[in-house]
Amino acid sequence: MTRYIDVKDVSKLVAEVGMTRVLTTMASYIEQDYRRWDTFEKTARLASHSTDGVIELMPTSDNRLYSFKYVNGHPKNTQSDLLTVMAFGVLADVDTGYPLLLSEMTLTTAIRTAATSVLFARYLARPDSRTMAMIGNGAQSEFQAIAFHEMLGIDEIRVFDVDETATEKLVHNLAPYRTLRVIRSDSAADAVRGADIVTTVTADKTNATILTPEMIEDGMHINAVGGDCPGKTELHADVLRRARVVVEYEPQTRIEGDIQQLTPDFPVVEFHRIVSGAEKGRESASQVTVFDSVGFALEDFSALRYLNAASRERNIGIELDLIPTPPDPKNLYGVAIGSTSCEPLKRVDTALADAIRH
Repeated sequence: MTRYIDVKDVSKLVAEVGMTRVLTTMASYIEQDYRRWDTFEKTARLASHSTDGVIELMPTSDNRLYSFKYVNGHPKNTQSDLLTVMAFGVLADVDTGYPLLLSEMTLTTAIRTAATSVLFARYLARPDSRTMAMIGNGAQSEFQAIAFHEMLGIDEIRVFDVDETATEKLVHNLAPYRTLRVIRSDSAADAVRGADIVTTVTADKTNATILTPEMIEDGMHINAVGGDCPGKTELHADVLRRARVVVEYEPQTRIEGDIQQLTPDFPVVEFHRIVSGAEKGRESASQVTVFDSVGFALEDFSALRYLNAASRERNIGIELDLIPTPPDPKNLYGVAIGSTSCEPLKRVDTALADAIRH
């Protein structure tokens, strides 16, 4: 039977386990899977672009489990009180092809994106980082803020958004985290000034320049989350030229990330090489590092693995009758007409033969 997890089920899991533990455990799953990079089938996601957005499929497999995620990105949706991003996903058994899990992935993607950001920052940011600027205070912002506070020790976040109501929402939602200082900024430049880490998580599908070269200081780590499809960027090209740029899967990031602005020979480092020890994350305290984040299918695979294990352990979700289970697997027609016996088929076959003869 396929387990089905909906939005309420993921909310229940977070309530039972706690957001911090969910983030930490998911980050651990993602790190484990990056460590076995060579076992995965990898491809850039399949994207269908329209004027106002994109719909994508993100598949991968490690020859034991297969997963895919359906996800959209439509920045104008909020004007109709719809989410900018929503997703669902499947985890399946490779040997049989049978789906093990069908899950919502709108909440899950927000959690796994924040978990991935912190995981990369552990390897790329200065260990003494305590302040972060957050440019873009929309649907992803709380997850990022909580992850960096709880998992990396960030105790001050300076927030800015052109939409003041988004900032109000973020400040309100972070109020329970009393050891986290949340400071409103008047501009992106004001928020970034003196920050150890800068997270950009804007939604507009445009070649924006949220960060410009004069805003960048020695030793900063930039967690660039919002530039994630062709024609959508957040960083001035000279910011990238100054930095050590780390990516998830280079063929995909060349198309979708901020590095789409640069020539194909611009040097980047894939994260799995840093996890394995083949490359350093940060080469010096003064070096500027950039995680050009676009989201990769391996991270969704990890998130689905975690959800599958956690939901079964806690008996969250339901068993879904998604796949027919006839006693005779060759008698699928019997299921279609409401019978798994061979007798109805025999009667139909006899009637058909009589009709042909006449």
